[in-house]
Amino acid sequence: MRPPRPHDDAQAQARPTLRTIADATGLSVSTVSRALRRDAHESPTAAIVHAAAERLGYLPDPVASSLRTRRSGVIGMVAHSLTDVVQAIIYQQVDKVALRGGFDVLVAATADDPETQRERVRLLLSRRVDGLIIADAHRDGAYADWIATLGVPYVLAMRNAPGHPAMLCDDYAGGRLVAEHLIEQGHRELALLTGPDYSAVSFDRAQGFRDVVREHGLEVPEHLTEYGGLHTESGQVGMERLLGRSRSFTAVFCCGNDFTAFGAVSALRAAGLVPGSDVAVVGFNDVAAAKALQLTTVSSPQAELGELAAAALLSAIETGTTPQSTTRAPELVVRASSSRPLAMMRGGSV
Repeated sequence: MRPPRPHDDAQAQARPTLRTIADATGLSVSTVSRALRRDAHESPTAAIVHAAAERLGYLPDPVASSLRTRRSGVIGMVAHSLTDVVQAIIYQQVDKVALRGGFDVLVAATADDPETQRERVRLLLSRRVDGLIIADAHRDGAYADWIATLGVPYVLAMRNAPGHPAMLCDDYAGGRLVAEHLIEQGHRELALLTGPDYSAVSFDRAQGFRDVVREHGLEVPEHLTEYGGLHTESGQVGMERLLGRSRSFTAVFCCGNDFTAFGAVSALRAAGLVPGSDVAVVGFNDVAAAKALQLTTVSSPQAELGELAAAALLSAIETGTTPQSTTRAPELVVRASSSRPLAMMRGGSV
């Protein structure tokens, strides 16, 4: 026989409400509600209310809040990969800003596959997200154009598509910085490992690089250009293919990201070449491992762009306005993989 349920102390068994906190603090329900929407450190009242809420075990009721505000309190983020370091940094900052604004974040990964992209976005919309952060937009703009028809606020993060609100690094300028640095170091035979064709950021970096090379009367020939992916393995395979066609180049720009540069470094070593001494190598993004591996790279403000994207989206949700695009400047970080002038690499004098 099932034992009877306890009926004494029923109040203690009930889920704490705003009224429970109001009774415990001597404040009105409306004051408690306002205080819970603020950080505990913003005012003495907010601190008292948050302390009482924690003591009583109060948890907000998302269903009631959604009915009251006609919002779910959730935003969606679409990433190309949940293991990508840069996208993880962006997500971390998005989550931080969202939490501060009282929102949760749902994340979906698409592997940059067009069909999966739309499936994941539809899934997020079925969860009634209030807005979308798109970190896997493609250069042709078709995916972003489709998102613009869905009727929810959205912003792109570190992926560009013409005519859409985006928080970006100036990737074209970053490519120019790399070319100027390598040419200053005396390099004339330059190779290029690019990212996938659909990636606007990789395309812009390569374009900036090529433009500076041409401005100096030089060229990156097609046989010294390799098109690949965004992973270490693709950088390794790409470098192996370059070396199979020619060993005349003295420097390579891996414009997809630092991980393709790590792969290129591995392939150079396997071929008996010393990165930074036989071939200069430059990556992009300045992930944490780049410093340990002494990789010259372009630092992109990933964390800041994640914060900006989340703040812009929350503002758009609140005001109903379209976010304004923002572009941040990159910085070249020179390390041992390209710091020696070509004359020194070849045993001469500077």
